Amino acid sequence: MNATGVPALKLEAVVIPVADVDRSKKFYAGLGWRLDADFDYDNGFRVLQFTPPGSPTSIQFGTNVTTAEPGTAQGLYLVVSDVQQARDALAAQGAEISGVFHPGAPGAQFQPLSGDGRVAGPADERASYGSFAAFTDPDGNAFLLQEVTSRIPGRIDTTETSYATTSDLVDALKRAAAAHGEHEARNGGRYDTAWPEWYAAYMVAEHHGDQLPE
Repeated sequence: MNATGVPALKLEAVVIPVADVDRSKKFYAGLGWRLDADFDYDNGFRVLQFTPPGSPTSIQFGTNVTTAEPGTAQGLYLVVSDVQQARDALAAQGAEISGVFHPGAPGAQFQPLSGDGRVAGPADERASYGSFAAFTDPDGNAFLLQEVTSRIPGRIDTTETSYATTSDLVDALKRAAAAHGEHEARNGGRYDTAWPEWYAAYMVAEHHGDQLPE
């Protein structure tokens, strides 16, 4: 329960509409997503659940799961710490995915794969929240990779700091190392014996969107 007295409400799964369940199963398995369930019942109800690597939220699809038209799920965000790396990995696993881009106009990230308003390449200075890549599943359900390296204050639970994958943690350590190098240079290049504490403070502040140590 948070400070307002509202109990924790954790988004666990999002339902997406598909036309061919087995085709979709093959597609998401091919991306390397974890198959959590495939329940098939005599009354025609079937539900599958897949979870992207490192994600706290899963997708579900099946038969008699939703009345929405196949392919109408749009703007499903997959947050990554390195959008180029994630984009290339998905392409290698068979996803038809756009190149990395940033919006040249508000909302351009939601356009089709060849949509207007997208500017090739990452956002200026790799600004957090600013760089994207897009792909669709066989039905046209649309996913967006979004690069997030530091959070806007208030966007996450400030009582914990966690990293979803080893890659996310490694990237955070690399950013902390680069910033710490600048910290040592500003202090005459002397070796900082308290570097573990500095790294920890930097990584927690970056993760929470707080003021970074200098």
